[in-house]
Amino acid sequence: MVGSPDFLTGKGQDQGPELQELETPEGELHLRFFVASGDEFALPATGIRRIIEQPPDRITPVPNISPLLLGTLNEQGRVIWVADLGQFLGYPTPLNTDRAEIPVIAVEDQGTMLGLAVNQIVGTYWLDVEELQMSRNFPDTMAPFLRGEWLIDPQANRGLKLLDQVAILRSARWAA
Repeated sequence: MVGSPDFLTGKGQDQGPELQELETPEGELHLRFFVASGDEFALPATGIRRIIEQPPDRITPVPNISPLLLGTLNEQGRVIWVADLGQFLGYPTPLNTDRAEIPVIAVEDQGTMLGLAVNQIVGTYWLDVEELQMSRNFPDTMAPFLRGEWLIDPQANRGLKLLDQVAILRSARWAA
């Protein structure tokens, strides 16, 4: 194929007289995921350092720390604290750690990195931040960490909540 004259000249059966327009995405890129309770959240892709999927035995428990923290994870020589994001946000259901791998979203701000353990990662999507709403009453345990919500299914009262990773990282809740 590489030696084909059509490949070298850029001509071939894939290209017709009209070129297909690439659709420009609207909004900003976000990572969508679920916590153990089944609620869906998003984080801006710009605040995510990496996504790690590790077996639970790679997360080392640490005694006498906040119950919100599952332990530490060594990722490429860097120690990352891993938290149960659902419990941090006030949900009573703990993350099921009896599974093959735990998805961890590593967020970073000014050199501080934290791993947020979630139930399931959905994927990345372009979302328009201009459509964010703050109309619903959120629990006091969650409200300081939300930037807003997109209504996905108004009839089912289902929304996609946008989290503020810097507020999560800087929270005094980690000292509790």
